[in-house]
Amino acid sequence: MKTELTHPHGDRELCDEAVRLYTEALRNDGIGRAALTAAPCLTDMALVHPDPMDAEWLRPVPPSAALAHLLLPITREIHERVRLTTALADSLAPLTAVPSRDPNLSITVLEGVPLITSVLREASAAATTEILTAQPGGNRTKTSLEQGLKNSLAAIERGARLRHIYQHPARYNPHLKDYMACMPADHLEVRTVEQTVERLIIIDREMALIPANAQRTTALEIRHPALVTYLIQVYDVLWAHGTPLTEHLPPTAPDTPVTEVQHSIARLLAEGTTDEMVARRMGISVRTCRSHIAKLMHALGASSRTHLGALLVQSGLAKPQTPHSGRPVLLVGKSHLQENKKQ
Repeated sequence: MKTELTHPHGDRELCDEAVRLYTEALRNDGIGRAALTAAPCLTDMALVHPDPMDAEWLRPVPPSAALAHLLLPITREIHERVRLTTALADSLAPLTAVPSRDPNLSITVLEGVPLITSVLREASAAATTEILTAQPGGNRTKTSLEQGLKNSLAAIERGARLRHIYQHPARYNPHLKDYMACMPADHLEVRTVEQTVERLIIIDREMALIPANAQRTTALEIRHPALVTYLIQVYDVLWAHGTPLTEHLPPTAPDTPVTEVQHSIARLLAEGTTDEMVARRMGISVRTCRSHIAKLMHALGASSRTHLGALLVQSGLAKPQTPHSGRPVLLVGKSHLQENKKQ
C-alpha cells in the first residue's frame, strides 16, 4: 500500500531539502527517484520529470521554464482581478447620483481636477495610518510629484506610512528620484510592475479614490467598507508581484535578443491588442511603443506585422513554453530563430 507523503509547507513552496536536491539534479543532469522521498514537492511542482530511458532516474526541468509554468496561473489571477475592478467601477458609476443616508457607505462623484486635488490633499493631511497609491504610466510630471510630496509629508507628520506602485518606466524618471530623495526612507516603500490598474489611492483603509472617466477629470470617492476592502485586496495582489525600486528588474533569458519591455509588448501583440492599448498598458507613448515593435521586427527578421505575429508564436516569445517541452522559456536566440525559419 502506497503511503501518501505530506509537505511541511504550502503547495507552492519549496523546502530547503527540495532546493538542495533540485540544485543537485541541475548539476548532474538528473537525480535518482529514491532521493526525492523527503521532498515530494519537486514532483508536485513539476520541477523534475522521468527519464524515458530509465524509470528510476529523474531529469530536472530548466528553472526558467519551470518558473514560467508556475507563474502562469498567478498572472491570470492578476489580470482577472484587474478586469473585475474595471467592471465594478463601470457598473457602479451610474449609481453614484443616488443619495445615501449613511455617509460612511457613500460613493461621491468629484467633478473637476481642482475638487479632486482638494479632497485628496485634505484626506492625506488627516491620514494617520497608511496611504496606498497605484499610478499607471511612467511619465510622472514634476508638478504632480511636487503636489504628491506635499500630501505625503503631511501624512507622514501624522504618523502614516506610504506604499506606491508605479510601472517599470517610472524607474528612469528623474522627478521621481527627486521625490524619493525628499521622503523619509522608513516611511515609504515603492515597487514597480509591468502593468497596473487605473489610478488608485486608498487612505487609512477607509476611503478610496478612483477615476470615473478616461480624462481623469472626474473621480469617485468611495467609503463603502466592502468596496474599499476589495480595492485593498487588488492593491495587495499587485504589490506582491511588484519589484522593489531598490532592486534591479529581473533580467530576460540569456538567449533573448530583446528587452523586458519588448518581451511584454510581444505578449500583448500576440493577444491582438492595438498599438494604442499596448502603449497605455505599458505606460509609454504610442511612438515609443511602435519604436519597440520595429526593434522586435528587426530582431526576429520579420518582413511585416503579420510575419512578426507568426514569428512571435514560433519563437515562444509571446507564449511561455510548458516545462514538458524540455526547452528553457523564451529561447529566441539566432539559432532558435533559424530553426523556426526552416520549419
